[in-house]
Amino acid sequence: MEPATEIPSADELFDLHQTEHAELFRSLGQAWDAVPRIAGYLASNLRPQRLGQALGQVEMRGNVFIGEGTVIESGALIQGPVWIGRNCRIGHGATLRDNVIVGDDCVVGHTVEVKNLILFNDCEVPHFNYVGDSVLGYRVHLGAGAKLSNYRLFGGNVNVRLANQKVDTGLAKLGALIGDRTELGCNAVLHPGTILGRDCLLYPNVTFGGVLPAQRLVKNKNELTVVARREGGDD
Repeated sequence: MEPATEIPSADELFDLHQTEHAELFRSLGQAWDAVPRIAGYLASNLRPQRLGQALGQVEMRGNVFIGEGTVIESGALIQGPVWIGRNCRIGHGATLRDNVIVGDDCVVGHTVEVKNLILFNDCEVPHFNYVGDSVLGYRVHLGAGAKLSNYRLFGGNVNVRLANQKVDTGLAKLGALIGDRTELGCNAVLHPGTILGRDCLLYPNVTFGGVLPAQRLVKNKNELTVVARREGGDD
């Protein structure tokens, strides 16, 4: 696969009709500039209201909006500012904290942790995922155990890697920008500052960083070796 040479714009990644919060994406220098805007946007626009249903013991702190038809399962922690749209499911043991925007018809499932992010409508982050400082487009789906790393191991600003250069985002924390309808397989891991175009597919267990153009498939080439097992020990 040839490395990308250009960074896609927000319009190239996301259908802005599939979020009620398109204002976050106006007049951006780069698409990731929406991420540090989330806190200020929620401070100005979030009006706490709980129109959905909480089942059992749910802990809510701070300013939280929950849309009609949304169900919060027992054991979830919602630490505002958090804005959750209509007809969502927030699973048992899920944690949503510190500047989260969830669109309509989304799933944030069992033991998922999300923070400082935007989910467009119909996103599914369903099982054992971590997503921070990121934007996930319309109908993005993460397989069980997929993780979006948002902090460099050795610190410093996150870079977006292109074929011929590294672009400094100016952000100490940045996860991923994932375009509409892209899917990650189980246990996939994205490096900080990863950008995936629309309609991509990453196979299970893939570790990926950089910029992936639209309509690409990424798979690893690891091969398993199968041999007969001998009595008395492993080979």
